[in-house]
Amino acid sequence: MQLTLLAAASALLATGVSCQRAYDELAFSNVGFAGTYFPVKKLSDVTSESKCTCERGSATWFSGTNAPLADHLSVHFRGPISLSKFAFYTSDSFVIGNSGNSSTWSRDAYYDAESQTSDNLTFLTKAGTNSPCLGNALSYASSNGTGYASSSTILASDNYLSSDEEFAIFSNTACPKSGYSKGCGVYRDGIPAYYGFGGTTKMFLFEFDMPTEKKANSSTFEYYDMPAIWLLNDHIPRTSQYPTNTNCSCWSSGCGEYDIFEVMNGTERNHLYSTFHTFQGIEDLGTGIQSDGYIPRDTNSAMMGGVIFDSNGNTISFVSNSTSFNESLTYADVTNWLNSISRDEIFSTKLMTISATAPTTTSKSNAISFSRLSNDFVYYLFALVAGIFQVIM
Repeated sequence: MQLTLLAAASALLATGVSCQRAYDELAFSNVGFAGTYFPVKKLSDVTSESKCTCERGSATWFSGTNAPLADHLSVHFRGPISLSKFAFYTSDSFVIGNSGNSSTWSRDAYYDAESQTSDNLTFLTKAGTNSPCLGNALSYASSNGTGYASSSTILASDNYLSSDEEFAIFSNTACPKSGYSKGCGVYRDGIPAYYGFGGTTKMFLFEFDMPTEKKANSSTFEYYDMPAIWLLNDHIPRTSQYPTNTNCSCWSSGCGEYDIFEVMNGTERNHLYSTFHTFQGIEDLGTGIQSDGYIPRDTNSAMMGGVIFDSNGNTISFVSNSTSFNESLTYADVTNWLNSISRDEIFSTKLMTISATAPTTTSKSNAISFSRLSNDFVYYLFALVAGIFQVIM
Protein backbone atom coordinates (compact mmCIF):
# COMPACT_ATOMS: atom_id res chain seq x y z
CA MET A 1 0.00 0.00 0.00
CA GLN A 2 2.76 2.43 0.96
CA LEU A 3 4.77 1.66 -2.20
CA THR A 4 1.68 2.07 -4.37
CA LEU A 5 0.91 5.46 -2.86
CA LEU A 6 4.51 6.60 -3.22
CA ALA A 7 4.64 5.48 -6.86
CA ALA A 8 1.43 7.34 -7.63
CA ALA A 9 2.65 10.46 -5.87
CA SER A 10 5.97 10.31 -7.73
CA ALA A 11 4.16 9.99 -11.05
CA LEU A 12 2.02 13.02 -10.30
CA LEU A 13 5.08 14.98 -9.23
CA ALA A 14 6.87 14.08 -12.45
CA THR A 15 3.85 15.31 -14.41
CA GLY A 16 3.87 18.60 -12.52
CA VAL A 17 7.57 19.19 -12.99
CA SER A 18 7.29 18.54 -16.72
CA CYS A 19 4.89 21.50 -16.88
CA GLN A 20 7.44 23.82 -15.27
CA ARG A 21 7.76 27.09 -17.16
CA ALA A 22 8.82 30.71 -16.97
CA TYR A 23 7.04 33.31 -14.84
CA ASP A 24 7.59 36.98 -13.97
CA GLU A 25 6.59 36.49 -10.33
CA LEU A 26 7.31 33.68 -7.89
CA ALA A 27 5.13 33.97 -4.80
CA PHE A 28 5.20 32.16 -1.46
CA SER A 29 2.48 32.41 1.19
CA ASN A 30 2.29 31.39 4.87
CA VAL A 31 5.94 32.39 5.33
CA GLY A 32 7.21 32.29 8.90
CA PHE A 33 7.14 29.67 11.63
CA ALA A 34 8.31 28.90 15.16
CA GLY A 35 11.57 27.05 15.58
CA THR A 36 15.20 27.26 16.66
CA TYR A 37 18.69 27.60 15.31
CA PHE A 38 22.06 27.31 17.02
CA PRO A 39 24.35 30.35 16.98
CA VAL A 40 28.12 30.05 17.14
CA LYS A 41 29.30 30.39 20.73
CA LYS A 42 33.06 30.20 20.33
CA LEU A 43 35.72 30.24 17.60
CA SER A 44 39.05 28.66 18.55
CA ASP A 45 42.48 28.68 16.87
CA VAL A 46 40.93 29.65 13.55
CA THR A 47 44.26 29.90 11.72
CA SER A 48 45.53 26.49 12.89
CA GLU A 49 45.17 23.53 10.54
CA SER A 50 44.98 21.03 13.41
CA LYS A 51 43.20 23.06 16.13
CA CYS A 52 40.64 25.17 14.25
CA THR A 53 37.30 24.45 15.95
CA CYS A 54 33.93 26.02 16.63
CA GLU A 55 31.42 25.56 19.44
CA ARG A 56 27.68 25.90 19.07
CA GLY A 57 25.59 27.73 21.62
CA SER A 58 22.14 26.97 22.99
CA ALA A 59 19.06 26.99 20.82
CA THR A 60 17.86 30.46 19.80
CA TRP A 61 14.10 30.58 19.40
CA PHE A 62 12.29 32.52 16.70
CA SER A 63 8.65 32.79 15.67
CA GLY A 64 6.21 34.94 13.77
CA THR A 65 5.66 36.35 10.32
CA ASN A 66 8.60 35.78 7.94
CA ALA A 67 10.69 34.15 10.70
CA PRO A 68 13.56 33.39 10.72
CA LEU A 69 14.05 35.81 7.80
CA ALA A 70 12.57 38.63 9.85
CA ASP A 71 16.09 38.87 11.31
CA HIS A 72 18.86 41.05 9.86
CA LEU A 73 19.89 39.88 6.40
CA SER A 74 22.98 40.45 4.27
CA VAL A 75 22.65 40.64 0.48
CA HIS A 76 24.96 38.52 -1.70
CA PHE A 77 25.87 38.55 -5.38
CA ARG A 78 27.63 35.95 -7.53
CA GLY A 79 28.78 36.45 -11.11
CA PRO A 80 28.44 36.72 -13.95
CA ILE A 81 26.64 39.88 -12.86
CA SER A 82 26.96 43.64 -12.71
CA LEU A 83 24.91 45.79 -10.34
CA SER A 84 23.45 49.12 -11.47
CA LYS A 85 21.12 49.90 -8.58
CA PHE A 86 20.25 48.52 -5.16
CA ALA A 87 17.69 49.76 -2.64
CA PHE A 88 16.40 48.50 0.69
CA TYR A 89 12.98 49.58 2.01
CA THR A 90 10.96 49.09 5.17
CA SER A 91 7.31 49.74 5.94
CA ASP A 92 5.31 49.86 9.17
CA SER A 93 2.77 47.65 7.44
CA PHE A 94 2.30 46.39 3.90
CA VAL A 95 -0.06 43.63 2.88
CA ILE A 96 -0.14 42.62 -0.76
CA GLY A 97 -3.64 43.19 -2.10
CA ASN A 98 -4.85 45.14 0.94
CA SER A 99 -4.48 48.93 0.75
CA GLY A 100 -6.25 49.42 4.09
CA ASN A 101 -3.48 47.62 5.97
CA SER A 102 -0.59 49.15 4.05
CA SER A 103 1.57 52.21 4.54
CA THR A 104 4.38 53.90 2.64
CA TRP A 105 7.74 52.27 2.03
CA SER A 106 10.80 54.20 3.20
CA ARG A 107 14.14 53.77 1.43
CA ASP A 108 16.73 53.02 4.11
CA ALA A 109 19.74 52.15 1.91
CA TYR A 110 20.62 52.92 -1.70
CA TYR A 111 23.33 52.42 -4.31
CA ASP A 112 23.46 53.87 -7.81
CA ALA A 113 26.44 52.83 -9.94
CA GLU A 114 26.14 55.58 -12.54
CA SER A 115 26.00 58.49 -10.07
CA GLN A 116 28.29 56.70 -7.59
CA THR A 117 25.73 57.21 -4.83
CA SER A 118 26.02 55.06 -1.72
CA ASP A 119 23.71 55.68 1.24
CA ASN A 120 23.64 53.69 4.48
CA LEU A 121 25.36 50.57 3.18
CA THR A 122 28.75 48.84 3.18
CA PHE A 123 30.33 46.64 0.50
CA LEU A 124 32.17 43.61 1.88
CA THR A 125 33.84 40.62 0.25
CA LYS A 126 35.76 37.45 1.13
CA ALA A 127 39.28 38.85 0.84
CA GLY A 128 40.29 38.55 4.49
CA THR A 129 42.46 36.04 6.35
CA ASN A 130 42.00 32.42 5.34
CA SER A 131 41.11 29.80 7.95
CA PRO A 132 41.22 25.99 7.61
CA CYS A 133 37.71 25.54 8.97
CA LEU A 134 36.15 28.95 8.23
CA GLY A 135 37.44 29.90 4.79
CA ASN A 136 38.25 33.51 3.97
CA ALA A 137 37.11 36.21 6.37
CA LEU A 138 35.11 39.25 5.33
CA SER A 139 36.96 42.41 4.43
CA TYR A 140 35.98 45.75 2.97
CA ALA A 141 35.58 45.30 -0.78
CA SER A 142 37.66 47.30 -3.21
CA SER A 143 35.84 49.19 -5.96
CA ASN A 144 35.70 46.09 -8.19
CA GLY A 145 33.81 44.17 -5.48
CA THR A 146 36.27 41.31 -4.99
CA GLY A 147 39.57 42.83 -3.85
CA TYR A 148 40.69 43.85 -0.36
CA ALA A 149 40.25 47.45 0.83
CA SER A 150 41.41 48.94 4.12
CA SER A 151 38.26 51.05 4.52
CA SER A 152 34.72 51.26 3.22
CA THR A 153 34.79 51.82 -0.54
CA ILE A 154 31.96 52.45 -2.99
CA LEU A 155 31.47 49.87 -5.71
CA ALA A 156 32.62 51.21 -9.08
CA SER A 157 30.22 51.80 -11.95
CA ASP A 158 32.04 49.09 -13.90
CA ASN A 159 31.58 46.28 -11.37
CA TYR A 160 31.22 43.15 -13.50
CA LEU A 161 31.83 39.91 -11.62
CA SER A 162 32.88 36.74 -13.41
CA SER A 163 31.67 33.25 -12.44
CA ASP A 164 32.38 32.29 -8.79
CA GLU A 165 33.26 35.89 -7.83
CA GLU A 166 31.14 37.34 -5.02
CA PHE A 167 30.54 40.44 -2.93
CA ALA A 168 27.97 41.32 -0.27
CA ILE A 169 26.08 44.39 0.92
CA PHE A 170 25.51 45.13 4.61
CA SER A 171 24.11 48.23 6.31
CA ASN A 172 26.50 50.90 7.59
CA THR A 173 25.48 50.24 11.22
CA ALA A 174 28.53 48.84 12.99
CA CYS A 175 28.18 45.83 15.25
CA PRO A 176 28.97 45.97 18.95
CA LYS A 177 31.97 44.00 20.19
CA SER A 178 31.88 40.29 19.36
CA GLY A 179 30.19 38.27 22.10
CA TYR A 180 27.72 35.46 22.56
CA SER A 181 25.17 37.75 24.22
CA LYS A 182 25.92 40.78 22.03
CA GLY A 183 23.76 42.16 19.22
CA CYS A 184 25.77 40.59 16.39
CA GLY A 185 26.76 37.48 18.30
CA VAL A 186 30.22 35.94 18.01
CA TYR A 187 32.16 36.87 14.89
CA ARG A 188 35.69 36.63 13.59
CA ASP A 189 38.43 38.87 14.96
CA GLY A 190 39.59 41.66 12.71
CA ILE A 191 36.68 41.77 10.28
CA PRO A 192 34.62 44.89 9.49
CA ALA A 193 31.46 43.83 11.33
CA TYR A 194 28.14 45.39 10.34
CA TYR A 195 24.48 44.57 10.75
CA GLY A 196 22.52 43.44 7.74
CA PHE A 197 19.05 44.77 6.91
CA GLY A 198 16.38 44.03 9.52
CA GLY A 199 12.64 44.15 9.88
CA THR A 200 9.65 41.88 9.39
CA THR A 201 8.23 43.93 6.51
CA LYS A 202 10.96 44.78 4.02
CA MET A 203 11.77 44.99 0.34
CA PHE A 204 15.00 44.64 -1.66
CA LEU A 205 15.14 46.09 -5.18
CA PHE A 206 17.78 45.64 -7.87
CA GLU A 207 18.73 46.72 -11.35
CA PHE A 208 21.36 44.36 -12.74
CA ASP A 209 22.80 42.59 -15.76
CA MET A 210 23.41 38.82 -15.89
CA PRO A 211 25.30 38.36 -19.17
CA THR A 212 26.59 35.00 -20.35
CA GLU A 213 30.00 34.21 -18.88
CA LYS A 214 32.79 35.62 -21.05
CA LYS A 215 35.45 33.12 -20.00
CA ALA A 216 35.73 29.54 -21.24
CA ASN A 217 34.58 26.83 -18.85
CA SER A 218 37.20 24.85 -16.95
CA SER A 219 37.63 22.71 -13.85
CA THR A 220 38.66 25.81 -11.89
CA PHE A 221 35.05 27.03 -11.79
CA GLU A 222 32.65 25.77 -9.14
CA TYR A 223 29.62 27.74 -10.41
CA TYR A 224 30.34 28.36 -14.08
CA ASP A 225 27.86 30.81 -15.62
CA MET A 226 25.54 30.41 -12.62
CA PRO A 227 24.77 33.92 -11.29
CA ALA A 228 22.75 34.53 -8.15
CA ILE A 229 21.37 37.18 -5.79
CA TRP A 230 20.48 35.88 -2.33
CA LEU A 231 19.92 36.82 1.33
CA LEU A 232 21.55 35.34 4.43
CA ASN A 233 21.02 35.73 8.13
CA ASP A 234 23.87 38.18 8.76
CA HIS A 235 25.40 35.96 11.47
CA ILE A 236 26.45 33.52 8.74
CA PRO A 237 28.98 35.59 6.78
CA ARG A 238 30.41 37.19 9.92
CA THR A 239 31.58 33.74 11.08
CA SER A 240 31.79 31.61 7.93
CA GLN A 241 29.77 31.48 4.73
CA TYR A 242 31.42 28.29 3.50
CA PRO A 243 32.76 26.42 6.57
CA THR A 244 34.23 22.93 6.57
CA ASN A 245 32.82 22.51 10.09
CA THR A 246 29.05 23.01 10.35
CA ASN A 247 29.41 24.26 13.94
CA CYS A 248 31.12 27.35 12.50
CA SER A 249 27.90 28.76 11.06
CA CYS A 250 24.25 28.88 12.08
CA TRP A 251 23.25 28.07 8.48
CA SER A 252 23.12 24.30 8.97
CA SER A 253 20.73 24.68 11.91
CA GLY A 254 18.34 26.85 9.92
CA CYS A 255 18.98 30.51 10.79
CA GLY A 256 17.90 31.47 7.31
CA GLU A 257 18.66 31.94 3.62
CA TYR A 258 16.45 33.08 0.76
CA ASP A 259 17.57 32.88 -2.84
CA ILE A 260 15.89 35.66 -4.82
CA PHE A 261 17.30 34.96 -8.29
CA GLU A 262 19.56 31.92 -8.63
CA VAL A 263 20.69 29.67 -11.47
CA MET A 264 20.58 26.22 -9.89
CA ASN A 265 22.55 24.09 -12.32
CA GLY A 266 24.55 24.20 -15.53
CA THR A 267 21.78 22.75 -17.68
CA GLU A 268 19.35 25.58 -16.83
CA ARG A 269 21.63 28.60 -17.01
CA ASN A 270 18.87 30.94 -18.09
CA HIS A 271 16.40 29.90 -15.37
CA LEU A 272 16.38 31.92 -12.13
CA TYR A 273 14.78 30.15 -9.17
CA SER A 274 13.64 31.36 -5.75
CA THR A 275 14.26 29.10 -2.76
CA PHE A 276 13.78 29.14 1.02
CA HIS A 277 16.54 27.38 2.93
CA THR A 278 14.64 27.10 6.20
CA PHE A 279 13.03 24.14 7.99
CA GLN A 280 9.46 25.21 7.29
CA GLY A 281 8.18 21.78 6.34
CA ILE A 282 11.34 20.06 5.08
CA GLU A 283 14.22 18.06 6.51
CA ASP A 284 16.73 18.69 3.68
CA LEU A 285 17.94 22.24 4.24
CA GLY A 286 20.37 22.07 1.32
CA THR A 287 17.62 21.43 -1.23
CA GLY A 288 15.31 23.90 0.45
CA ILE A 289 11.79 24.90 -0.57
CA GLN A 290 12.10 25.86 -4.22
CA SER A 291 9.43 27.33 -6.44
CA ASP A 292 8.65 25.02 -9.33
CA GLY A 293 8.40 27.99 -11.65
CA TYR A 294 11.37 30.10 -12.72
CA ILE A 295 12.06 33.65 -13.83
CA PRO A 296 13.81 33.86 -17.23
CA ARG A 297 17.34 35.27 -17.15
CA ASP A 298 17.84 38.02 -19.71
CA THR A 299 21.47 37.81 -20.85
CA ASN A 300 21.27 40.73 -23.27
CA SER A 301 19.76 43.62 -21.31
CA ALA A 302 19.25 44.95 -17.80
CA MET A 303 16.74 43.35 -15.44
CA MET A 304 14.79 45.11 -12.68
CA GLY A 305 12.89 43.64 -9.76
CA GLY A 306 13.48 42.22 -6.33
CA VAL A 307 11.73 40.64 -3.38
CA ILE A 308 8.97 41.77 -1.03
CA PHE A 309 8.39 40.34 2.46
CA ASP A 310 4.97 41.67 3.42
CA SER A 311 3.31 41.87 6.85
CA ASN A 312 1.08 38.87 6.26
CA GLY A 313 3.62 36.16 5.44
CA ASN A 314 3.74 36.68 1.68
CA THR A 315 7.11 36.69 -0.07
CA ILE A 316 7.30 37.67 -3.74
CA SER A 317 10.28 37.53 -6.09
CA PHE A 318 9.49 39.47 -9.24
CA VAL A 319 10.86 41.21 -12.32
CA SER A 320 9.21 44.31 -13.74
CA ASN A 321 10.47 47.08 -16.00
CA SER A 322 8.18 49.41 -14.03
CA THR A 323 10.31 49.09 -10.88
CA SER A 324 11.36 52.44 -9.43
CA PHE A 325 13.86 53.34 -6.70
CA ASN A 326 12.38 56.51 -5.21
CA GLU A 327 13.07 57.60 -1.63
CA SER A 328 9.52 56.64 -0.71
CA LEU A 329 7.07 54.33 -2.45
CA THR A 330 3.34 54.21 -1.92
CA TYR A 331 1.05 51.19 -1.85
CA ALA A 332 -0.10 52.21 -5.34
CA ASP A 333 3.47 52.34 -6.68
CA VAL A 334 4.28 48.79 -5.64
CA THR A 335 0.85 47.46 -6.56
CA ASN A 336 1.19 48.91 -10.06
CA TRP A 337 4.41 46.95 -10.58
CA LEU A 338 2.74 43.75 -9.45
CA ASN A 339 -0.49 44.39 -11.34
CA SER A 340 1.49 44.82 -14.56
CA ILE A 341 2.30 41.12 -14.24
CA SER A 342 -0.43 38.93 -15.73
CA ARG A 343 -2.01 36.34 -13.45
CA ASP A 344 -0.76 33.75 -15.94
CA GLU A 345 2.79 34.89 -15.14
CA ILE A 346 2.55 34.23 -11.38
CA PHE A 347 3.47 30.95 -9.72
CA SER A 348 2.43 30.60 -6.08
CA THR A 349 3.56 28.14 -3.41
CA LYS A 350 2.10 27.83 0.09
CA LEU A 351 4.58 26.86 2.80
CA MET A 352 3.56 24.28 5.38
CA THR A 353 2.37 25.34 8.82
CA ILE A 354 4.94 24.25 11.41
CA SER A 355 4.49 24.83 15.14
CA ALA A 356 7.10 24.51 17.85
CA THR A 357 6.89 24.99 21.59
CA ALA A 358 9.65 26.74 23.51
CA PRO A 359 10.82 24.96 26.68
CA THR A 360 9.11 26.10 29.88
CA THR A 361 12.39 26.00 31.82
CA THR A 362 15.68 27.79 31.26
CA SER A 363 17.60 24.54 30.85
CA LYS A 364 19.57 24.22 27.62
CA SER A 365 18.15 21.82 25.10
CA ASN A 366 18.75 20.91 21.48
CA ALA A 367 15.26 19.47 21.18
CA ILE A 368 12.45 20.97 19.16
CA SER A 369 8.84 19.84 19.51
CA PHE A 370 6.97 19.79 16.21
CA SER A 371 3.21 19.27 16.00
CA ARG A 372 3.22 16.78 13.16
CA LEU A 373 2.46 13.14 12.39
CA SER A 374 4.85 10.82 14.20
CA ASN A 375 5.08 8.30 11.35
CA ASP A 376 7.97 9.55 9.23
CA PHE A 377 6.81 7.84 6.05
CA VAL A 378 3.35 9.36 6.28
CA TYR A 379 4.88 12.77 7.03
CA TYR A 380 7.15 12.71 3.97
CA LEU A 381 4.35 11.37 1.77
CA PHE A 382 2.08 14.14 3.00
CA ALA A 383 4.75 16.74 2.22
CA LEU A 384 5.26 15.24 -1.24
CA VAL A 385 1.56 15.19 -2.07
CA ALA A 386 1.14 18.75 -0.72
CA GLY A 387 3.90 19.87 -3.03
CA ILE A 388 2.31 18.08 -5.98
CA PHE A 389 -0.99 19.84 -5.55
CA GLN A 390 0.74 23.22 -5.35
CA VAL A 391 2.37 22.44 -8.70
CA ILE A 392 -0.73 21.25 -10.53
CA MET A 393 -3.35 23.59 -9.09
